[in-house]
This record gives sequence, structure tokens and C-alpha cells, in this order.
Amino acid sequence: MNGWSADVILGLLIPFAGTAAGSACVFFMRKNLKQSVQRALTGFAGGVMVAASIWSLLIPAMQQAEGMGKWAFLPAAAGFWIGILFLLLLDKVIPHLHMFAEKAEGPRTRLARTSMMVLAVTLHNIPEGMAVGVVYAGMISGSAEITAGGALALALGIAIQNFPEGAIISMPLRAEGKDKGKAFLDGVLSGAVEPIGAVLTILAASLIVPAMPYLLSFAAGAMIYVVVEELIPEMSAGEHSDIGVLMFSLGFTLMMALDVALG
Repeated sequence: MNGWSADVILGLLIPFAGTAAGSACVFFMRKNLKQSVQRALTGFAGGVMVAASIWSLLIPAMQQAEGMGKWAFLPAAAGFWIGILFLLLLDKVIPHLHMFAEKAEGPRTRLARTSMMVLAVTLHNIPEGMAVGVVYAGMISGSAEITAGGALALALGIAIQNFPEGAIISMPLRAEGKDKGKAFLDGVLSGAVEPIGAVLTILAASLIVPAMPYLLSFAAGAMIYVVVEELIPEMSAGEHSDIGVLMFSLGFTLMMALDVALG
């Protein structure tokens, strides 16, 4: 696949930059984030991911398969479920610890608590990287109903929700006893999987262009799994959790507006 322009490379790096910028909060904030703030930021991230899954991934997937008539939903539905099952598999084979959780998920391991917290964030960064990659792959190939503005909208949306995620991972690591430099580095590394996943997805899409509707909806299914399995429970944890719902709605609205305005 040709078309690796500076705009494409920049688009793939934008989400990673959001994570790095958020992780840098550990150098400027003295205290750990309050639980209510963490719930708010988690809700916002969930809203962005759900809106991105619909407007940036599932709708383009069905538009590309519109030649199938009333069955145009089939590739999107199949890819969506493959994405769900893929994340379910990763959830079972990768040891990780979610925010506010006392018990780790996945196989038993001797990994430190902080390492499993980083793995939890890395796990849900995988579908985000794939989503950005497949959207840019569709734009480059011209085979999907995706414009440069639409691809940029998704990259910006993921970057915006990655900023609080970077802070959510680096600040607790600092509170767990890591020095600021190591906490920042762990936060940055948790986001490094995104550009890597994006590049690999673009390369895969170049080999199987007809599978684009499946790849788009695969990324959507993977992101929805993360939202429902991880982010919604975290944003609703504890008392007075309405802030999570409100911020979810704000994130959803912002991502929807970005996609429509730039797409």
C-alpha cells in the first residue's frame, strides 16, 4: 500500500502523543487523582470510544458493504463479534489489574501490582491503535468511505481520551512508590502499543483490502468490549457516580461532533 505521507504518519502518532502528555502530569501534580476525578476521566474515555466505534468504524463498514443491499450489516456484525472475542481472549491470557480492583484478572503471575496496572491500560490501548490504523488504511486505499478529515477526527478523539488515561496510569504508579521518571515512562510505554498496532493493521489491510469492512468493525468490537468490561464499571464505582455518566456523555458528544465536522 502506497500513501505513507507525513499526514498519515502524524495521524498515527497523535494518539500516542496524547498518552505521553497525560503521563507527564506526574511531574506537575503533587497528589494522586481523586477517585471522583478518575471516574470522570474514565467515563469521558468511554464516551469517546463508543462514539468512535459507531461513527468512525461501524457506519463506514456498512457503507462499504452497501452493495450487499439489506445484508450490508453482515460484514460489520461478523467483524464486530470477532473483535469482541479477540479482546475476550486477551483478557483471559494477559495478567492485568484494573483501577479500583483488588484482584488481578488473567492467569496467575508474580508480576508486581504496578506492572499489572500498566498491562491493563496497554490491553485496552491495543484496539485503539488498531482502530486508528484501519481508518488510515481505508483512507490510503480509497476503498472505504473514509476521508482524511474523518481519519484525523478519530486520531484526535483517541488522543483526547488518551490524555486522561496517561494521567490515570502514571499518577497511581507514583502513589504506589515509583519515582516520577519511572511512572512517566510506564505511562508512555502503555501507549506505545497504539502506533505499533496501527502500523501493523495498515500493513495487514494492504494485503486484504476486500476485508476492510471486517477490519473496521473488528476494531469497533474490540473497543466496545473494553468500554463495557472495564471503563463502565470503573466510572460507576463508589458512591455519587453520576459524574462518570455525565463525562461519558460529554466524551460521546465531542467525538461525534469531531467526526461529523471533520469527516
